This record gives sequence, structure tokens and C-alpha cells, in this order.
Amino acid sequence: MASKLTARIMGEAEVPAGLYIRAEPGGVKVEAAAAAEGRSLRRFSMTAYTGGAMALAGWPYPVVVDMAGLVIGKKSRPILMDHDPGRIVGHTDLVGVDGNALGVAGVISGVGSAAQEVIGASDNGFPWQASLGAAVKKVVFVPEGRTATANGKEFAGPVYMVRQARLGEVSFVALGADDSTSAKVEAERVPATEGGSSSMEVMTMEFEQWLKAKGFALAELSDEQTAGLKEMFAAEAGGAGKPDGGPPACGTPAGPGRPPEATAAAAGAVIQAGEGAEAAVRAERGRVAAIQEICAGEFAQVERDAIRLGWTVEETSQKVLRAMREGRPRADVHVLTRAERGPDHGRRSLEAALCLRAGISADSLSREYGEPVVASACADRNISLQQVFVECAKMEGLTVPRSFGNETIRAGFSTVSLPGILNNVANKKLLRAFQTQPVVATRLCSEGELNDFKESERYRLTDVGDLEPVAPDGEIKHGGLKEEKATNQLGTFGKIFALTREMIYNDDLGSFTKVPEGMGARAARKIDQLFFTRLLANPAQGDGKALFHADHRNWAEGADTALSADSLALAIQLFLDQTDADGQPISVNPRFLLVPTALKMTARELLNSVTFFATGTTNKARIPTYNALADEDLEVVTSPYLSNTNYAGASAKAWYLFADPQVVDTFEIGYLKGRRVPTVEQGETDFDTLGIKFRVYFDIGVREQDYRGMVRFKGEA
Repeated sequence: MASKLTARIMGEAEVPAGLYIRAEPGGVKVEAAAAAEGRSLRRFSMTAYTGGAMALAGWPYPVVVDMAGLVIGKKSRPILMDHDPGRIVGHTDLVGVDGNALGVAGVISGVGSAAQEVIGASDNGFPWQASLGAAVKKVVFVPEGRTATANGKEFAGPVYMVRQARLGEVSFVALGADDSTSAKVEAERVPATEGGSSSMEVMTMEFEQWLKAKGFALAELSDEQTAGLKEMFAAEAGGAGKPDGGPPACGTPAGPGRPPEATAAAAGAVIQAGEGAEAAVRAERGRVAAIQEICAGEFAQVERDAIRLGWTVEETSQKVLRAMREGRPRADVHVLTRAERGPDHGRRSLEAALCLRAGISADSLSREYGEPVVASACADRNISLQQVFVECAKMEGLTVPRSFGNETIRAGFSTVSLPGILNNVANKKLLRAFQTQPVVATRLCSEGELNDFKESERYRLTDVGDLEPVAPDGEIKHGGLKEEKATNQLGTFGKIFALTREMIYNDDLGSFTKVPEGMGARAARKIDQLFFTRLLANPAQGDGKALFHADHRNWAEGADTALSADSLALAIQLFLDQTDADGQPISVNPRFLLVPTALKMTARELLNSVTFFATGTTNKARIPTYNALADEDLEVVTSPYLSNTNYAGASAKAWYLFADPQVVDTFEIGYLKGRRVPTVEQGETDFDTLGIKFRVYFDIGVREQDYRGMVRFKGEA
């Protein structure tokens, strides 16, 4: 490293046993005085991080690790290769941090291929780099235009500043995120030595004994508390050393053969002298004394936690008061509380239970009713129709006979809850069937909103005239707008169904829900029926000509219009050549190829085949095998209505091209005030009918809007 390490060593100035630390020009020399008995290991040293900005995978901007907030910990750190836990290289016995960089030293204790690769490559002169792995605790984003300071440097945004992190491991890497890092393996092996404990072992032993005397355990202390208590221990031991060359601080002997400068450096690493150290020691002593006075020997656990965790005197007082209250005798009182379900819970639970029985999933019901209601409904999912009548009558305070009969049915129908529950269940079944029914018209037509049932006129403003050159005097000529009119009109379509007395007695919920389910499917199909009725009728337009007409440039007939590669290419050309009222191209591409079921496979073959082959020809000229139609953005749409003889103009050979309805309003599906689904309503029954009736109706209208954007080929002569 570029500067002398003076801050943290092995977690708040703790030097492992058997290490000499000697300050040398340009860095720190780490030497080992002990190794595994009977073996010798290779040592390594690293500059793991130099405090600069790093480009890391997964981070969109550079990352800076603030060394002031990096917690190293007390334990030895693993040394890996490429941050892979399965590729162990060794472990640390020295980790040092100054304000700008992180230095690491240790032994290569790994026995696998990773350790051997590091040693071998290093012996061959490979310039290993280092990379640290840390758990990020706090990160701050510095946006562009702002700056932040860390590690003695100023960094311009955008950049991420990791203000708090804990060191996990350090890895040998071929190329580090911090290009200024380095790592090397010492050429000599460190021999094993015998003898007594090292000076640091003696110091550690004495420190632990001092902690026990104070009522602490070293393993339970945080890094910050360990550092503070070590300062107290050092102060009580008599300082960092005697001026006359006496024994070093804490009674630590120099040790056999240990250089005096190494001893001094080790002592300096353990006890960091600085301004305010004595004041901090006095403050800590005062805090501990006040805590001991508050606890008065009665709350030993609170006293230990307060000193170890750094509580203030006020916090300790609150903890003691709480402990005193908890120690007082208390009454054996049990209070049971339940969440308020609300007055509507019973009705909604019955409704959800009937929906479950009708086959509606619990997941979809949970989104509407909530989990508590559906949970209650699941317990009653097999409830009978008769029991629903009874429960609804009871909820509204009506008297119910002991045996089920006509009086019970009348009582149930007289409530507000029962008709609403049955109506909602029927509505859900109808809507689910309506939404799952495939409808072709909604893909080919735009959708609009109509306010009443009168014929509505829909206007299109067509640009007449191109942009013209501006005169020298700056005058811009006015352009004309021509209105083109189309119409649409709503119609109402509906049915009535009933829940009869017989269904109630037979508990036949299935028959009741099948009717609205079928009506939902019919309502969806009604959209297609209206659309294809109008399409196949080829009605006259405002200009007196049919929707598909040669003058509209959207109609062709003849034997050569049968669906084929040639006719489809011709139809695409006819579509692209359509013009507006001013005779200018509308520049709209076809999007859908609408065909009857008899032509479905032919249409797919034309659009999805990779090549075409010509057969039965004597022409020896080269025949292209590329299918240009495959590149057209066309989607095949098939409908049986096109060839159904119940519809005037039906044909099994005619086919169509349609534009995207979001680009051209070819046909419009109109809804009354935007209601795009059928309506279910509960109605009154006759006096002689013991049951309940429901009606389903759908307000909808389908009309053509613009003949441009459509092409029809008859498919035959």
C-alpha cells in the first residue's frame, strides 16, 4: 500500500498472535513468527482497494466504498479466487485500513487447485490483482451535477457511495474493478517455530481477564465496544510504554528475537493515540459508573447490556423501570378481540358461497369480496338454495317456518338481500361467458359510444388540397375540408329467464345459472351476427353505390380472384392504391385477411410458406422460390358466418382484406353510453307465479363507416 497503516488491524487494532508489523518506506512489511506445527506455508500480501470509483456488474453507475464505514470484524477473512466460495486460496492474519486504502496479508492455506494456480502463476511473474467482497449496509446515490467525498477524494455524480459495509472476503483476480490493486505471493515459505506464547497472545489473554473482571465476555462485544474497552484497558495498564525504554503497554514483552521497532509498531497499532482519546476514556468511565449506580446490583442483565451496547444513562433508566414493572405481580386477565366484520358481511358471504357453487373461482372472487369474505364462503360453498332463502329471511328479521315451504319462499323473495344475491350470481355467470366467447367483429371493427337510440351521424373530415408554396408576400392559402357522413343506430336485444318454485325445491342451482351463462355467450355472438349481416349484405352508401364497388376500388370478381398467391398480391396492390376524396393515396396497409372456413388452410399456406414452386410449365426461365407474401404483416381471421346460408350474400369463396380498425374506421360497434356488456336485472313476477324473473338485454349497433380500408374479392366469376 502507498501509506503506513495506522487505523484498524484485524478489527479495531487487534493483531493476531505471531505477527510482526514493521513500518518501511512506501508500505507495511508483514512477517510471520508462527505457523502450523511441522509445516511451512507461503505468504501473500495485497492492496485490496485504493479508495477509487469502480465499475461493478449490476450497478448502472460507478461505486465507491467509503473506507471510514467499512467494518472488518475480528475473525480472519477468507481469501478466494474470483469470489467463488468453492475456490479457497487462504486466509488473512492481518487486515489494515487507513483513510484511503485496504491492505491484507496472510497465508495460502488452501489445498485445492485455486491455491496452486495462485502460487504457480505468481511464481511465473503473473501480476495478480485483488478484489474485495463486502455486504452493503447503506448506499447513497449522488446524482449528476453533485459531488461527494470519501477516502480523501472528491467524486462527481452520478456515482454510488457505499457508506456502510462489512468486509466478507478478498479474492485474487486477473483484472480487478479497482485497477490500482495488487497482490503477490512471497517467494520464501515461512518456517514453523516453537516456544511460548507471543507478546500479542499475552496481551489478548490479559485483556480478556480484564473484561471478565468487569463482567464482560469478548465474544458478546461489538467492534465499537471492543475498541472503546481496549482504550480503557490500555489506560489502566499505564500507557503505551515508558520513555526510558521500559516494557511496552499492557505488559507486553518484546519477545525473543523481536525487533524493538516491530514491538513499537504493534503497540501503536493496538493503541491509537490521538486528540481527545483521554477525554473519551473519561466519558466512558463516567457512563459505566452511572449505569452501575442505576442498576445497583439488582439488574445485572440490564447493566451488562447497557455497557456492552453503548446505552445512554437515560436509556438505561428506562430499561430499569421497564424491568421493575415486568417484575411486579399481574392479574391473570385474558382479553379476546375480534375484527369487526361489518353489517354486510353475512350477505356478501352468502353471495360468494353461491358463486363458488356455481363454478366461479375463489381467486377471482377474492379480488371483489376480499379474503375474509371468501374464507367464510368456502365453509358454506355447498349451501342449498333452500338454506339461502332461510338465511336471507333471518338476516332481515323475518319469521321463518320450521319446515321449508311456500311461506319460506315468499319470505325470502320479500327481502332485499335475496333478489340482489341471485341477480349478482346470474350477472357474474353471464359476464364470464360473454368475455370468454371468441368474437371476430371486435378485432375488425372500431368501437364507439352512442347516447340514444336515434340514428346517429358520424362525420369524417377529409383534407382536400395539398400544401402549396407560400407566396413571396407570406400569404398562406386556406385549405378546404369536406365532410363525409356515415351512420350508426342502436338496437336492443334481450331475453327473460326465471328461478322457479320447482328449481328451488329441487335445489337446482345449475339449471338457474346455465340460462344466464348461455345468454352471455349469445350476447357475444350477437355482435358477430350484426357485423356479418351488414358485411355480406353489401349495403348502399351515401353516394348510392354498394359498399364494395369497382368505383370504390375495393371490389374484384372473376375466376382469377380465387384465393391464390397471384390474387392475394393483386388484392394487396388494390388496397394500397386506394385514395382519399382528393385523389391522394391514403397510405394504409392491410392488416387482416378474412376468409371463410373452407379457405383457412389455403390462407395460412400462402402467408406462412417459405417458398413457392411452379409446376406444369414449359418455361425454362429461372422461377423464384421466395415467398414475398410471408413478409406481409397479415393475420388470418376465419369465420363460419361468411359461408352460412342463413345470411344473404354468404359465400364459401369470397374473401376480404381489412385495415387495422385503429387506423381506419371500416365498421363501428356502437354501445349505449359506453356500456360494452349485457345488463341483467331482476323483475317482478305475476301473482300466479311463485318464483323470480330476470331479464337480460344488450344495447348495440353495427354499421359500416368507410369503404376505404376494405377490399373484397368474389373468388369466382
